[in-house]
Amino acid sequence: MMQFTTLLVARVPRTRCKDCGVKTTVVPWAGKHSRFTLLFEGWVIGLLGACSNIQSVCKLMGMDWRNVQGIMDRAVARGLERRASEEVEYMGIDEKSFRKGHSYVSHLCDLKKGRILAVEEGRDKEAADRLWASLPAVMRDGVRAVAVDMWPAFMGSILRNTGAEMVHDKFHVAKHMSEAVDKVRRSENKVLRQDGDDRPTGSKYFWLKNPETLSGEAWDLFEPLKEATLKTARAWGIKEQLRYFWEYRDRGWAAKFFAKWYIWAIRSKLGPVKKVARMLKRHLPGLLTYFRHRITNATAEGLNSRIQGIKVAARGFRVFENYRTRILFYCGKLDLSPGFSH
Repeated sequence: MMQFTTLLVARVPRTRCKDCGVKTTVVPWAGKHSRFTLLFEGWVIGLLGACSNIQSVCKLMGMDWRNVQGIMDRAVARGLERRASEEVEYMGIDEKSFRKGHSYVSHLCDLKKGRILAVEEGRDKEAADRLWASLPAVMRDGVRAVAVDMWPAFMGSILRNTGAEMVHDKFHVAKHMSEAVDKVRRSENKVLRQDGDDRPTGSKYFWLKNPETLSGEAWDLFEPLKEATLKTARAWGIKEQLRYFWEYRDRGWAAKFFAKWYIWAIRSKLGPVKKVARMLKRHLPGLLTYFRHRITNATAEGLNSRIQGIKVAARGFRVFENYRTRILFYCGKLDLSPGFSH
């Protein structure tokens, strides 16, 4: 109170029941199992929202890290409970790194409102199923389509847990094609350098960058390469041509375009390109669903960037539950306020 540490001491009425045990009355100034008043918790929540680093709040308020974490846990629990009746039309499912090595968390996000809905440890089918199980029934039943990459665990979970359609994200398709182009470049560069031809050396940036964003100087260097009789130039041309697939307004015309593009890719004699082309053909229904819903996982990718910032500020996480709480606190757009009683 007025910048002075204030301790409230009160004897709370208790009841003793032979079936339920000892129960205490809920007090109007604090939440269950909390050592802090609702007003104080609200102030700490506001500080946490302004500071991405929990240690800064601990130092400012003279609090232990565990107590601040407890306030965050209770705030997130309140926010999730208040959100339980909301409907979400379009969702995205994606993964984000957790610890070093092959350690991931999976998350569901609301594509329209740009918020994280649920987070689970792992990216296998069990983790994906837990994501859907953690959502209220009204959210699962109301979703119309889910933007997803071609990871089998995510795709299977959508089929098992919802009646939604799958939309394969065009950004992941572009990523697969860029990786194929880079594999062709590296293989060709290795062969050409043995013959004293170093044209592809140092050109990785040009092949993977969106050509519309290249500077004039970069374009002057890139144009002779893309016009040359290089395997990498052919692979790049196939990748760039696929971008027109997403510009069609009609599903039928898009399917015809893909059929012609697929023949070109398969006849290119470029192994990495052919491999990606076959993968895209297997998942063509999910690609064509885009023309009915026109959603992408761009929102999920943006949220992944915010999550990375949370990891950096915390210098990593060892416990998943703390990672989950932090993600939902900062990226869930939850109503975190304590909700004072009157």
